[in-house]
Amino acid sequence: MRLDQVTVGATDLGRTEAFYTLLGLRAIVRTSDYLRFECPDGDSTFSVHLVERVPGDEQITIYFETEALDAECKRLREAGIAFDQEPADMSWLWREARLRDPDGHRLCLFCGGVNRRNPPWRLA
Repeated sequence: MRLDQVTVGATDLGRTEAFYTLLGLRAIVRTSDYLRFECPDGDSTFSVHLVERVPGDEQITIYFETEALDAECKRLREAGIAFDQEPADMSWLWREARLRDPDGHRLCLFCGGVNRRNPPWRLA
């Protein structure tokens, strides 16, 4: 089994498409109420479905990995994207930054390297 995609709600597909395209994803399906993106690396996809409102108490965080975290964050800041947390080294051996998409979904851009799947505390 493998994870194919994650789908979130969005209130404005045009604004959302512009945001995720700026992030580096490529739109591969576009209808009046749905967008599906391809990630630039790997086989994962990400989709957005038009909704009237996004629940304010939604507790998901979407993680996107990049080897060039600091450069990506700099590029996004220069394009006007605000970050909740600038890139920082974390105790779980990742470097990560936090931001939100136009509908408030929490995103984490990170570089986990070998520790993403094989941290020193990985179960046998």
